[in-house]
Amino acid sequence: MPTDATTDTAPDTATDTALTGPVPTTTAPAPSDPRLSPRDKLVLFVLCAAQFMVALDFSVLNVALPVLGQDLGMSQSALQWAVTAFALPSGGFLLLFGRMGDLYGRRRLFLTGLALFGAASLLATFAWDPASFLAGRALQGLGAAAIVPTGMSLLTTTFPEGPARDRALGISGTLLSLGFTVGMVAGGVLTDAFGWRSTMGLLTLFALIVLPLAPGLLPESRNEKRPRLDVPGAVTVTGGLLSLIYALSTAAERGFGSADVIAALVAGVVLLALFGYVESRTAEPLVSLPMLRRRTVAWGNLGGLVTFSMMSTVIFVLTLYLQETLRLSAFETGLVFGVVGVMSAVAGTYAPKVIGRIGARRTLVGSLVGQGVFIASLLGLGTGGWSVWLATAAVSVACMFHLGAIISYGLTVTSGVPDDEQGLATGLVTSTQQVGITVGIPLLGVLATTSSDLLAGVHTVVALDATIVLGTAVLVALGLGSASRVRREVRAGA
Repeated sequence: MPTDATTDTAPDTATDTALTGPVPTTTAPAPSDPRLSPRDKLVLFVLCAAQFMVALDFSVLNVALPVLGQDLGMSQSALQWAVTAFALPSGGFLLLFGRMGDLYGRRRLFLTGLALFGAASLLATFAWDPASFLAGRALQGLGAAAIVPTGMSLLTTTFPEGPARDRALGISGTLLSLGFTVGMVAGGVLTDAFGWRSTMGLLTLFALIVLPLAPGLLPESRNEKRPRLDVPGAVTVTGGLLSLIYALSTAAERGFGSADVIAALVAGVVLLALFGYVESRTAEPLVSLPMLRRRTVAWGNLGGLVTFSMMSTVIFVLTLYLQETLRLSAFETGLVFGVVGVMSAVAGTYAPKVIGRIGARRTLVGSLVGQGVFIASLLGLGTGGWSVWLATAAVSVACMFHLGAIISYGLTVTSGVPDDEQGLATGLVTSTQQVGITVGIPLLGVLATTSSDLLAGVHTVVALDATIVLGTAVLVALGLGSASRVRREVRAGA
């Protein structure tokens, strides 16, 4: 990573909080330390519980799919729609709902999303056929698309830039990562004990706990200028994201040569290109192109995309490897990822402190390097029992670095963004998360599932995964540049 030998020796925290210009004023108080008031803690609990609930939804159903298919009469090929039906709206509508929250009220849209998510989870719990279940999953995804960007915007506008926001984002990032791994363990336990419907019932329970608390705790926030909604931009970006997510979600099953996958990829690329053209011509764009040109937004989101996509791929192939090569049971496999979840939680308590010392930019680059190195150590996996310990240790440490990357990339992208654009910035962050979780498995995981030798396929995936993460670390370091370079650009008005 390039540095300035004379001016870049001190931590770059101040620079990381002003990478795109002067720090905007906010209505929230600016504490001098990260300690939170009792009310702040309640606000943080509500927002983090909602994010945890959505993260849980990504994985809690995975172990239950075979039982679900037998109960509802869904074929093996149809089961992938249990995942795709959620991923399509949750990823496709993020930017639109993030902007709508900016314009019409983030709390209002957050509460609407919570209510929709709870009702949809109840529908999925009592689904009587495949159509009703998939309808519930799609409505869950639509609710999640409203919850995630508005919840993150409420967090970043409630807690001012500095130690308080670093700590809040640290807790949020920890629960986001923990929710995914807890879901894998809870899904198996609940399905064995109570059946697959209990996994959807758990999500309903979360919504019922959070929804009554939110109205009295969360402040309303919106852009008081109330610009018009960019309808052409909303249509093209939502259609483009829906097309790409559909293509990548179904490519693992049908292959990239399938006609519908090719058509969806082409449609996605064309619509996103048209979106770029529309945004360059409209007076009140959905996405500010100058924001996308900010090095912190562009390179920070690249780091986020890679850390999510590559770690989700590793977890996927390790799940197959532990059960099919090492013959671990689903419960034993869940215990392995339970250890991973605990280590991620530990990392979440320390990541904000690291960011406070060296800055979000350096933490992001260092976390990508650490994630890549420990993923590469999985090349030592074999068929002996000792491989369980290697897999557990390596993926646990890789996930600790992964969590550091999650928190630091979110801070990198949103720092210095005015409050009236926080919904847009966090919409980009959460779109990156959703697309990252969706894209990795179809692109790399298929190499393991289609290999005649699963262990050889796992080694291939691990090698490519580590190479991509380490290469991205270099690109992000070069793209963001040194703290002194960024300071010079800020002073010059870049």
